[in-house]
Amino acid sequence: MKTIDKIPTSKIGRTTELVKTGVKVGGNYLKYYSKKAVNPKITRDQLNESNAADIYDGLKNLKGSALKVAQMLSMEKNILPSAYVEKFSLAQFSVPPLSAPLVRKTFKKYHGKYPEDLYDTFATQSVNAASIGQVHKASKDGKKLAVKIQYPGVADSISSDLAMVKPIAIRMFNLKGKDSDKYFKELEGKLLEETDYVLEVQQSKDITGSCSQIPNLRFPTYYENLSSKRIITMDWMDGVHLSEFAKGNTDQEKADKIGQALWDFYMYQMHVLKAVHADPHPGNFLVDKDDNLIAIDFGCVKKIPLEFYTPYFELADKENIENPDFFALKMFELEILREDDSSEEKTFFSELFYEMLSLFTKPFNEEFFDFADESFWNKITELSEKYSKDTELRKMNGNRGSKHFLYINRTFFGLYNLLHDLKSKIRVKNFENYL
Repeated sequence: MKTIDKIPTSKIGRTTELVKTGVKVGGNYLKYYSKKAVNPKITRDQLNESNAADIYDGLKNLKGSALKVAQMLSMEKNILPSAYVEKFSLAQFSVPPLSAPLVRKTFKKYHGKYPEDLYDTFATQSVNAASIGQVHKASKDGKKLAVKIQYPGVADSISSDLAMVKPIAIRMFNLKGKDSDKYFKELEGKLLEETDYVLEVQQSKDITGSCSQIPNLRFPTYYENLSSKRIITMDWMDGVHLSEFAKGNTDQEKADKIGQALWDFYMYQMHVLKAVHADPHPGNFLVDKDDNLIAIDFGCVKKIPLEFYTPYFELADKENIENPDFFALKMFELEILREDDSSEEKTFFSELFYEMLSLFTKPFNEEFFDFADESFWNKITELSEKYSKDTELRKMNGNRGSKHFLYINRTFFGLYNLLHDLKSKIRVKNFENYL
């Protein structure tokens, strides 16, 4: 893959790159409407493919939070057209890496020394490049190591990058009014945390230490003496990406074993630690030769305050969802309904969330749940399509729910998708064995 010798770090430089992308997208629309005028039967598929390719090509060279947002959107399989999901999913673990000279320069800037001064061996060619940093193989004292280096300028450009993508997000998710700021501040805060590698090492040690008793689950060891604010050194973990394993696996026993480890890992974090690995995409999980699950990235950890945790999981109980008074009370506690809502808005959003929760919490109300169940996934798709086309919803204020929904819902959608890819059948309460 072609390497990058320079990343725009100034606000002007990054804005210029995005403007170029905007011009290309505008050109795609002109071509589409010109063809449509001649042939009304032409669909938007080609337009979506062209736009997805041009937007991704622009973002992959910028890296940072703009590319991270694309990565997050790639997990929203029921919101975006498939062309965007397919192209943006490349941001999970396949973007152009920094060139060897830029790697050495960046390393010296962050750590005060060149890589060869710290490690016995260091491969300047990256093995994995993503949105915020890239990973290199190294060794020291006989140990195989993975060294994650943050891209230059990423931390300093988060606020300006988000300001540029904000208008797109507001339109895509129907956000209106001042309330939308709370979601962007939550996103900005989390992205800033992801650029703090000292914090990531501490989060990694806290969560891996607490979850180490869960069977079939492995983690790397982190080396603080070889890490800094923009560099992390950890054990090199051999394995294949979870998506790659899922694609080639035909053994149901293995799928259930790995899926159970993944489910137990998340349930233990949610219910015991009240802090969760909130970036469950396939690039953050490996499967080793013994069919153990390996979690390798803890940059995005969402702490779950009790005032959100309690009503959120109370509504995972089918009996509570079916209790109208209790349900209405929790709708207010979770900021889905507001006191200034009209009676029409209260009725509309109550019915919408009743329908959504009744479906999405289904796994919690069974002893076993089969994530290969296509009827469950078809209903999710139907529900997403139904509300994405709802003209009444577009007229209403889409700012619904506590800011904590942003990462917790993302976590569950990501987890469900991983388990669906694996086609795992899991025991829902199994994590309680490790309390």
